[in-house]
Amino acid sequence: MKTIINKLLAFSVVLCLAGCSFLNDNVPQATLSEEEVRDPKQIDNMVISAYAIFISAEDINSSFSMWNFDVRSDDAYKGGNGESDGDVFHQLEISRGILTTNWNINDMWSRLYNCLSRVNAAIDVLLEMDDSYKLKQQRLGEMYFLRAYGHFLLKRLYKNIPFVVTPNMSPDEYNTISNTAYTNNEGWGVIITDLENAYKVLPATQEDKGRPTKAAAAALMAKTYLYKAYRQDNPASHKVTEINADDLQKVIFYTDPAIYGGYGLDPDFHNNFRPEPQYENGVESIWAMQYSMNDGTKNGNCNWAYGLIVPNIPGVTDGGCDFYKPSQNLVNAFHTDDAGLPLENFNQKDFNAATDNADPRLWLTVGIPGFPYMFNPNYIMAKTMTWSRSNGKYGYYVSLKHNVDPDSEYLIKGAWWGSPMNRIVLRYADVLLMRAEALAQLGRDGEAIELVNQIRRRAAQSVNAISGYDVKYGAKILVRPYTDASDALNRVKMERRLELAMESERFFDLVRWGEAEATINKYYAEEADNCDIYTVAHFTADKNEYLPIPYEQIAASNGHYTQNIGGW
Repeated sequence: MKTIINKLLAFSVVLCLAGCSFLNDNVPQATLSEEEVRDPKQIDNMVISAYAIFISAEDINSSFSMWNFDVRSDDAYKGGNGESDGDVFHQLEISRGILTTNWNINDMWSRLYNCLSRVNAAIDVLLEMDDSYKLKQQRLGEMYFLRAYGHFLLKRLYKNIPFVVTPNMSPDEYNTISNTAYTNNEGWGVIITDLENAYKVLPATQEDKGRPTKAAAAALMAKTYLYKAYRQDNPASHKVTEINADDLQKVIFYTDPAIYGGYGLDPDFHNNFRPEPQYENGVESIWAMQYSMNDGTKNGNCNWAYGLIVPNIPGVTDGGCDFYKPSQNLVNAFHTDDAGLPLENFNQKDFNAATDNADPRLWLTVGIPGFPYMFNPNYIMAKTMTWSRSNGKYGYYVSLKHNVDPDSEYLIKGAWWGSPMNRIVLRYADVLLMRAEALAQLGRDGEAIELVNQIRRRAAQSVNAISGYDVKYGAKILVRPYTDASDALNRVKMERRLELAMESERFFDLVRWGEAEATINKYYAEEADNCDIYTVAHFTADKNEYLPIPYEQIAASNGHYTQNIGGW
């Protein structure tokens, strides 16, 4: 069921608040005056519009999945046909030459605050309504959840952000908000307050799958508390100064399995990344962006934000741009020893599919030369320009989680390539791993490893899509659970990388842990032989962990915004 998305993009208002207009280019517009927008009769449409912008406002260069910004991690290369193809993202990838005037730095900021403007407009009207509107509290909970989600995305990117949470703000009040009114810790607390309010009133289930549930609020709250736990409150540094036990206890509370009745691990990991309706909104999907096709709109309401990730297959995906390519380092991380466990020094030798064991999630995450692309034997990958527009500069691996079978009805051509496949924002495996991390940090190693092992046992049985790969292509598939609880925290961190690979969590995890500088500079040094752009790359601590505040925003803030540290 994709009920909510069909409603969302069938109606979109142009909000004429504070002199701003936020347009949805995909559907006809209904322009309302401010007075009409604030009429309680419009509330359902306003709520729908607030949902809709989280789909209509994203872009191939500003995907709310954050893949464009995860090229800073050791999971992925930027890709494309060279360094000048998306040059501002090349600068992010090598951590050099980033300017506060770069268009991509401002673009994401603007898009997300546009989203928050619609959410706040809906909240303002809901607060003014009386209780004769029976869904008032539930709809407020949904909007508080969306507001928390928007602020969460912004805070992970920019750290010091203005929070727009005061009801019925005037234009003058908007113009006097500071981006340093709260400490880093207090900022996470602002997000948590919205999520607490959402958690109190959201139902356990929603008929419309795109609306958040109580479990979704709990999962996002757990994630926010996990970020909050790694305190970075020295205004002159991004270093982690404390790991707060009380915050970790909150993570454990909000990941309690009792909250997640009806949710769990899908028996097959691959099912989370399939476009067929029977697999979408499955047992593991706690909250997902809902996309659709054949819904009466031009090209359907597909996910176009992955349009740059499609490879350039002649006669099939002509125009595919081949961005966001898995790194050799990531592929090496899936290499397992004869016990089916991750190698301690996995990057000492590049993984060789002909001789080396690997976790089955490798073949479900990464398209590898010699193996079928999207599990379709009509497309055997090779070291050719079909699979690397850069002729090997960014290697020949291709992302599988973002793409669909090119022979299926689910690959749709518009201005870019799109698909109706949902994008899961919060999935149950992440909840288990957040709980495991909090437990490991608190010394409860045995409990943490058992959660990791649940995920590893699921990985071992996730072989339906790659059935026969051992016989046909020589794959050596091997993954097993841990048999002891030693080194629990590092094992949890490794499992997060493997399970969530190419889901744009990796860079933010490294920053949260305070490990970005060491890990990424090590990656640059080791990866330079595989991708020569890294010969000049260098990650600077207390700078490259966060994006700079965009120049355009500082210039327009009347002195109320402060630039992030790092000499921007």
